[in-house]
Amino acid sequence: MTLYHYMRTKDDLLALMEDALMAEALVPVDELPSDWREALSAIARRSRDAFARHPWALQAVQSAQLGPNGMRHIEQSLAAVSTAPLGPAEKVALCGVIDDFVFGFVLRSIEPPRVSARAINQVVSQQLATGRFPHLAAYIGEDRPAVALARAAAWMSDEARFEFGLQARLDAVTGSRGLVTRSPRGAPSAKHPETAAPRERLDRRETREPERRGRRKAPSRR
Repeated sequence: MTLYHYMRTKDDLLALMEDALMAEALVPVDELPSDWREALSAIARRSRDAFARHPWALQAVQSAQLGPNGMRHIEQSLAAVSTAPLGPAEKVALCGVIDDFVFGFVLRSIEPPRVSARAINQVVSQQLATGRFPHLAAYIGEDRPAVALARAAAWMSDEARFEFGLQARLDAVTGSRGLVTRSPRGAPSAKHPETAAPRERLDRRETREPERRGRRKAPSRR
């Protein structure tokens, strides 16, 4: 008995697998935060956990037909950024940036094929002896190369690094767009005075205008 007794083609099987996986990536509706940053972060963590459980799917289902749960994931992502002060294209791009980060993190976390510590030590030591890798040599220091590289791999897949990378990308978006940071009373932050209310900006211009006129040079007399 084969699976194709129940599925007409391999593509049908992949589509079913992809849809089941995307169901795991969905955040329950009652758990999705109202803040767009928090909502997108929750989706990213949920997606990471789902693909970390099934790392084979990162490549196996790339060509799979989009199913209902895949569409729900897209809908949930767009709902998460619906209140972000970005244009439609920027919202889609932001969702893509976060997805790319999640997939890259999971790929990095996949355990590589086992190579003996002895082989690693031998190859890396030979290369370090050439003097062409001063920064890597400084990082390894007195440790055996296999130990130092294993430590780096653990850092790269650490939960704290995921949060750091995720928040760094969200910070980059908010920073590049100059989004408003507000005090508890709702006043624009001093970091972004350009985001003050129109009346406030007008008042500042009216205040500065007499000063500018006073500084204008008188016509030179010849």
